[in-house]
Amino acid sequence: MSKAKYVTGLRAVEQLLSRPAAGIVKLYAEYRTANPRVESIIAQATTRGIEIQPANRARLQQISGETRHQGVVVELKRDSILDEAGLRTLVENKLTGEESGPVLLLILDGIQDPHNLGACLRSADAAGVDAVIVRRHGAAGLGPTVSKVAAGAAESLPFASINNIGKVLGWLGDYGITVVGTSDSAEKTVYDVDFTGSVALVMGEEHGGIGKNLLDRCDELVSLPMQGTVASLNVSVATGICLYEIVRQRRGSVRG
Repeated sequence: MSKAKYVTGLRAVEQLLSRPAAGIVKLYAEYRTANPRVESIIAQATTRGIEIQPANRARLQQISGETRHQGVVVELKRDSILDEAGLRTLVENKLTGEESGPVLLLILDGIQDPHNLGACLRSADAAGVDAVIVRRHGAAGLGPTVSKVAAGAAESLPFASINNIGKVLGWLGDYGITVVGTSDSAEKTVYDVDFTGSVALVMGEEHGGIGKNLLDRCDELVSLPMQGTVASLNVSVATGICLYEIVRQRRGSVRG
């Protein structure tokens, strides 16, 4: 069953209002505001017939929790988070539907920081990822902070929360999907692997990387070349680089 959720922040709310089918139920907006962006959001919501609930800053903070609301909070309904069966159906539809093509999945193994998860979702949306897959337990999940950082991507991207990601990696191969994991010790770099086919990109958690149980199930392991003194990149930055190498290769393949 779908549950109500809240999205906070000017950028995230503006992105939602730019999409006709965003599933917005209600807009909570600070009254007596002098912020022209808030006034513009109220005007857009009014034009679309969205219910507007005036609220003071204390009420907005109560709704948004620890996340800064910036004068606006949207209540919306989101389709239920995908389970394993729903994810399999999504993959099958992508591979065999009318607009079939190579699948691109992003698997996040245990990311803890909601800011990192939100940034990964934003990059995934921009790069055309078909679904983002996370661990159900022991990792960050969707929430106001994730939605704000993701700037609308958390409400548009198919999102799967899975108990056993290792099992998922097992059946992805049955669909011809190559599982590519990232590891600082990999001999190949992200620029040495062919990403033009169906791919599931696995990114590890902030400090320990991909767990060994998933690492052993990857078809390929890649690293990012590091030229300076730092040992690794922030996971959201690394995710963006890897995803856009996939985008680059696929665009070149189409042109070729």
